[in-house]
Amino acid sequence: MELLVYSASWCRDCREAKKFLAKHNIAYKEIDIENTPGAAEEVFEHVGKKAIPQFVIDGKWVQPYRPGQGFLHAEMAQLFGVPHP
Repeated sequence: MELLVYSASWCRDCREAKKFLAKHNIAYKEIDIENTPGAAEEVFEHVGKKAIPQFVIDGKWVQPYRPGQGFLHAEMAQLFGVPHP
C-alpha cells in the first residue's frame, strides 16, 4: 500500500492524522502543502477545496476528517484494518 498524506505544520487535524498513523505503524509519505510547490493546487484539483489533511491510498483520495468533528478515528481504523478502542 502506498499512502501519501497532504498536510501542513499548522494543521491540528493533520497532526492528529499523523499521530494515528504512527500509533498503528502505518508507513506514509508526507507532502507539506506549504513547502511543496503545486501541492495545494493538487489537493484543490482532486477534492475541490484546499482541505487538509488528505490521504491518497494507492491513488484514491480520502478525507480522513470531517469539519467540526475532527479526525475520523473509527472510519480510518476500519479502512486500514487496525483496532479501534
